[in-house]
Amino acid sequence: MLSDPRFTAEVSIKVPFHDVDAMNVVWHGNYFRYFEVAREALLDRFNYGYRAMKESGYVWPVVDTRVKYRDVVTFEQQILVRASVQEYENRLKIGYQIIDAASGKRTTTGYTIQVAVDAATGEMCYVSPTVLFERMGIKP
Repeated sequence: MLSDPRFTAEVSIKVPFHDVDAMNVVWHGNYFRYFEVAREALLDRFNYGYRAMKESGYVWPVVDTRVKYRDVVTFEQQILVRASVQEYENRLKIGYQIIDAASGKRTTTGYTIQVAVDAATGEMCYVSPTVLFERMGIKP
């Protein structure tokens, strides 16, 4: 994981009613939506959000993901979702933590892996494109 704070973003979310099941617990698939909100905030930190990705000639599909549920998240709970760049040289791996805002307890962890695909040819890149390094302020 990169220690530079530019490569971590945190968002606050109050769990809405439509995200929970009959037991008032967040349905397991909604955690990926929370990850997405934090990922967008993270990518915006170095000006390489989804519109900028597309404009640069690359799309970045998610090719792998994982989530570990450590504790429940419930209706109206205030959570913090933290996203951090863990790898960037050959793929973009972003790690996530969901934290209960009141107690500071970590409830969920996970990651997503995205790879660069040349939008013109549809070919996957085995090394991240130079534009990612430039936007992150890192020399390739």
